[in-house]
Amino acid sequence: MKHYNFDEIIDRQGTDCIKYDTLNVHFGRDGLLPLWVADMDFRTPDFITDAIRRRLDHPVFGYTCLTDDYYDGIIRWNKDLHNWDLQREWISFVPGIVKAIACAVEFFTQPGDKVIIQPPVYHPFRLVPQNLNREVACNPLILRNGTYEMDFDNLESIIDKRCKLLILSSPHNPAGIVWDKATLKQLAAICHKHNIIVISDEIHSEMVYPGYIHHPFPTVSQEASSCSVTFAAPSKTFNIAGIISSYAVIPDSSLRKRFYSFLKAGEFDQGSMFSYIAATAAYSPEGEEWRTQMIDYVVNNAKYIKEYISNNIPEIKVFMPQASFLVWLDCRELGLSQKDLVGLFVDRAGLALNDGSIFGDGGAGFMRINIGCPQATLKTAMHKLKEACTNN
Repeated sequence: MKHYNFDEIIDRQGTDCIKYDTLNVHFGRDGLLPLWVADMDFRTPDFITDAIRRRLDHPVFGYTCLTDDYYDGIIRWNKDLHNWDLQREWISFVPGIVKAIACAVEFFTQPGDKVIIQPPVYHPFRLVPQNLNREVACNPLILRNGTYEMDFDNLESIIDKRCKLLILSSPHNPAGIVWDKATLKQLAAICHKHNIIVISDEIHSEMVYPGYIHHPFPTVSQEASSCSVTFAAPSKTFNIAGIISSYAVIPDSSLRKRFYSFLKAGEFDQGSMFSYIAATAAYSPEGEEWRTQMIDYVVNNAKYIKEYISNNIPEIKVFMPQASFLVWLDCRELGLSQKDLVGLFVDRAGLALNDGSIFGDGGAGFMRINIGCPQATLKTAMHKLKEACTNN
């Protein structure tokens, strides 16, 4: 068994990465410790980079087709990880999940139609429909006992004939919730009854912590299977966000034929050779060992900041995630306006986190931190935050 070194400090500055090289653009200053953009600071595993290097040995980079290995890898991976029996024809490459959501909004709705989201939630869920002249209808999550629940009574009350899509974050970003089967099944029943298509973003589904089970949305019921489009990718798990490697899964033949014809017409179902190579390598047998070790490390990082903040900055409450390397911080007891809260992190602590307000209703008073980094980086960040809060 190979041991992967997640403690390695890698200098990413000067590589044109958004996380490090655009701090001044997004935060108004350089020199911050970046804990925001949702990619990790871990080295991409060698079985992926080696596969890419082998292809680079050939001097021609022409048009590239999808291979049996690509499809077989996705099918095997989902069977092993989620006990989900995919059929090859259900699968299509898509050019990134946000782009795929935009394609779905454009295809399944018309300007003036409504798209339902469940804030606080990943902000492109709101921005994509708005930028395409669709109306966003909010079904806010209920914060109860330190976690979030879906509000089905509210969902039923806001649905009208203009509601065509619901965009689901599963596992949830930013709170890291792994939705239970009963919740997803109830959501499917409501959406199916009202002829609403569920777009399920499951990009964090491969990063579920031990003790939790991710249920791919189409698997929870026949109703879910018949009204859903699921998007997933190896990009978060294997730290290859810069290589577009996303894919769609649509079990329902009618939905699939309609949407995949749209993707095919614009060649949105075609990626680059490196998209295919990276995804195929990620879903090779070596991928599971990497995934397991990475999750163990990230879980320890989550436990570390939970304990540190509880002991040193008790006014901040840590939502212990059930999946992913993103952690939701409830900072409301600090008693700061959102502007001053962001200033505390950026100007006083020198940390770049995501402003909770961008996640919509219920995000004010919160910040999102990326813990997909060496623990030494987190320790530095926590000490800086403690000092800033002490001197606030």
